Amino acid sequence: MSEQVRIRPNVEGLPPYRPGKAPVPREGIAAYKIASNENPHPPLPRVAKAIAAAALEINRYPDAGNVELAEALSRMLQVPVEDLAFGPGSVGILGQILQASCDPGDEVVYPWPSFEGYPLCAGLADATSVRVPLTAGARLDLPAMAAAVTERTRVVMVCTPNNPTGPAVGASELAELLAAVPPHVLVVVDEAYLEFVTAQDAPDALDVYRRHPNVVVLRTFSKAYGLAGLRIGYAVAQAPLAEAIRKTCLPFAVNRLAQVAAVESIAAVDELQVRVDGIVEERGRVMAALRAQGWDVPDSQANFVWLPLGEESLEFAALCDSEALSVRPFAGTGVRCSIGETEANDRLVELAAAYRSGRRA
Repeated sequence: MSEQVRIRPNVEGLPPYRPGKAPVPREGIAAYKIASNENPHPPLPRVAKAIAAAALEINRYPDAGNVELAEALSRMLQVPVEDLAFGPGSVGILGQILQASCDPGDEVVYPWPSFEGYPLCAGLADATSVRVPLTAGARLDLPAMAAAVTERTRVVMVCTPNNPTGPAVGASELAELLAAVPPHVLVVVDEAYLEFVTAQDAPDALDVYRRHPNVVVLRTFSKAYGLAGLRIGYAVAQAPLAEAIRKTCLPFAVNRLAQVAAVESIAAVDELQVRVDGIVEERGRVMAALRAQGWDVPDSQANFVWLPLGEESLEFAALCDSEALSVRPFAGTGVRCSIGETEANDRLVELAAAYRSGRRA
């Protein structure tokens, strides 16, 4: 019998990433997907036009240096071009960061539950995941995360707002964490949902990175900018660190359509902000309605809300499925529901009310 091809043990043991599932169609009602934190709006007309024009050039390789995009983002953020790195979505950038910073057996500390890409990226880097439970209020426990740092720790992940629960960290909380973490440990501030944050005490992450050489700010064009399907994200870090992150990016990882769409979106940021404001308003309406029903909904600063259903999470998701509404259950923990079209949000509120009523009956 021939021997099997060897697969690295850290890869064999990795759980596959589970994307949000599509809604199950039901005759007579519109189906909605609020399982993946997608922006419910299509691209702006000017962005779609730029993508269509760039599609005629896809016989050519994209700009590996992302020069035009880097210059546009540099102007918008007021950071040096040398402090920017790009990748296929913020999760792609995260993979690059861990490849640049972790040796086999090094530790990556992150909150849990949090973004499901964290254990995947840590595993691919052959690093050891150290999961720190959230507080009772579904918030990051930054003192506990600082206490979890050991001599093997290379990276600490700060997801703010936290996906899937929604709360954001405060500026003073982040400052205390940075004071407690050794300066050789990388602190990644994952701000994938930054544009939806309205909390007055939220940190200015760009100011933080300027003062701390061990801080990387992670952002994406997927959520607020509505470019999830094109896969483009970026990191902001002081130049030596940003250069290391760029080195771990596969050649031409950011495609031409994504670059053009991101540049055009930066130029249209005021138009996009109107859409973001509308999503934030809907978030407030949905949270208020759910709380009025008696749900213990954390204060979401993202484009989703969290229902802490525990062992009932899969049951509630199945109810939503039966009504052509897909949500994202986390077995044994809760259900994340993206803010989508108004009709989708209304259906979520109706189903949540029906579920609570049935549970008490």
